[in-house]
Amino acid sequence: MRKLITISVMDRRSFLVSASAASCMLASIGRVAAENASAPERSLQFDSEFQAIIGSATPVEHGLTVDLPERADNGNFVPITISVESPMTDADYVKTIHLLSTANPVAGVARFHLSPLNGVARVQSRLRLAKSQDVVTLAELSTGDMLIATSFVKVLIGGCGL
Repeated sequence: MRKLITISVMDRRSFLVSASAASCMLASIGRVAAENASAPERSLQFDSEFQAIIGSATPVEHGLTVDLPERADNGNFVPITISVESPMTDADYVKTIHLLSTANPVAGVARFHLSPLNGVARVQSRLRLAKSQDVVTLAELSTGDMLIATSFVKVLIGGCGL
């Protein structure tokens, strides 16, 4: 006994309806992914460390330059250069530069202590990032002012084993 096999062919109208439904679904998925990407996570450890550093000061986004790549191919080796506009005199100098990450297992990445003997408030180093995240740089001045700069780094291969 032979079975009859029927082949159904999608007509043009069904194809257009299916294609438009699929494109609407992909557009909504892309929108949700973009919303999640725009709000990077901040760990509780970062929040507590950030509060411990700034205390009651209000950081200002001026005078602090951070040279950090927007996209790092490897999170194990992310170059960073930090420069602070400061005369570096006995009366006005950069005391400490704090480097924090928002999503690393340890939020405090580095702390650099400077004095007028440095002459220029500039630090160059490398850091390790576990995944894409914000890197927050704080500069504590001898006048009591606090400067802040935030940079987002997209990491393609994580550097902290996460």
